Amino acid sequence: MGLTLAEKIISEHAGKTVHAGELVIAKVDVCAVQDGTGPLTVQEFKKLGKKELKNPERTILFIDHASPSPRKELSNTHMVLREFHKEYGAVLSDVGAGVCHQRLIESFVNPAEILVGADSHTCTSGALGAFATGMGSTDIAVAMALGKTWLKVPATYKIVVNGSFKEGICSKDLMLYLIGRIGADGATYKALEFCGETIENMSMSERFTLANMAVEAGAKCGLFIADEKTRAFLKEHGREDKYKQILPDADAVYEKVIEINAEEIPHIVSCPHTVDNTRPVSELKDVKVNQVFIGTCTNGRIEDLRTAAKILKGKTVHPDVRMLISPASKQVFQQALKEGLIDIFVDANAAILAPGCGPCVGVHAGILGDGEVCLATQNRNFQGRMGNTKGFIYLASPYVAAYTALRGHIAAE
Repeated sequence: MGLTLAEKIISEHAGKTVHAGELVIAKVDVCAVQDGTGPLTVQEFKKLGKKELKNPERTILFIDHASPSPRKELSNTHMVLREFHKEYGAVLSDVGAGVCHQRLIESFVNPAEILVGADSHTCTSGALGAFATGMGSTDIAVAMALGKTWLKVPATYKIVVNGSFKEGICSKDLMLYLIGRIGADGATYKALEFCGETIENMSMSERFTLANMAVEAGAKCGLFIADEKTRAFLKEHGREDKYKQILPDADAVYEKVIEINAEEIPHIVSCPHTVDNTRPVSELKDVKVNQVFIGTCTNGRIEDLRTAAKILKGKTVHPDVRMLISPASKQVFQQALKEGLIDIFVDANAAILAPGCGPCVGVHAGILGDGEVCLATQNRNFQGRMGNTKGFIYLASPYVAAYTALRGHIAAE
């Protein structure tokens, strides 16, 4: 019986052939926490009585969710991570460096590895061909101490996408379409293995968006076969020597196969208050917005900023709209500066935020007022996500976000 991509990677790390449904202990290559989950992980790690980290150079502490800190209580939790970094030698990614998931793909994770992180969107790194998944803080503490973890091998849904997108359609539209089709819990604890000619033709940025939102369908991870685009991405970030390709077997057993024709996908928006509450833009043009946010681990990469800048160049954001833009990392920010994208955004009256999670998590920078509406490129829109249970969040691609900012209502032209 052949193996899926998830089964192949986990088998290599478990030291034996494994199949969906088995409980296994597997070696972990990279551990990650952020400032929301990290302090508890540190506390649990110290309870274990371990004097050192198993792999300190591949244990990463990210200060990105409240970055920079908006209040003293959060500043104190940041101190916990900085002190742990100094005491145990873990890598620290501090204020301004960027969102953990973007930083992980830029600098820390490689194909065929296992990454566990105390954040649900750790699955973003699956686009590199790594088994990347979120876990609880205690589980991460154990992985940091022992260099291994236990998990149930997930069954796999094979997502086959063929055809070409229409003009302006993005991988975000594809993912929202998929989630709308199967539901926010439609792939609970499954691996989503993406393939097909549409996927093969996608940029790495587009793949990262798909992998990032796998968890929004309930999935354990989102996986892609590492290919020449993966190799080029690794080369660009100084680690081409880490390239490795693992292929699923031709006779791999999938729990479900979902086929999608890319040509049929319109501009899609997730409406409040669930990600699977999806509708085409054409049905939402009467929805006025107060705020537009472009950024996050989902769509804050340089390609996303280029898409928005192309639409905004020489124009001005609607007077009733606040537009916020946050590059996903310092590297993205610097590239946007070099290309003149930041000038375009500032000239359009957008506000530029430091790299980090910012408005997405509702801790600071962009919290909604009562009854206000925001269209964002982030991955979640549950009630209260952006800091106010009386706010309304719509999710869309950078393309739709840019036009919406100009028009003052949800739009794609």
